[in-house]
Amino acid sequence: MFGFGKKKDKNDDKQEKKEMATPEITDKMVVEKNVISTLKEIFDPEIPVNVFDLGLIYEVDVQEDMHVNIIMTLTAPNCPVAESLPNEIKEKAAATEGVKSADVELTFDPPWDKELMSDEAKLDLGFL
Repeated sequence: MFGFGKKKDKNDDKQEKKEMATPEITDKMVVEKNVISTLKEIFDPEIPVNVFDLGLIYEVDVQEDMHVNIIMTLTAPNCPVAESLPNEIKEKAAATEGVKSADVELTFDPPWDKELMSDEAKLDLGFL
């Protein structure tokens, strides 16, 4: 039983504190962190900012089998690196420690905007 009718036991409080104090770090979380680190080493050739801080990466989804799906965009649909950059991201993500395989989906919805950049990227580019 839960809610207003349940009487609290001292052991319940101890159990709640114990569960809250030690978050579980899963293998998926570690792989996601590794992939993000890899993405931060890939730079847009026209802009001196990595693709992650530039806001080109919309999603990094690590599956149970350690396959990684990345949803990304480009600064513009007619971007000169429209073919090469997604392939580079796919290859480097797939080569990241712990990753079994990777796929990259390119989307323009929502379209990229400078507001998607990290504060660090905005500072580097003189927007702050």
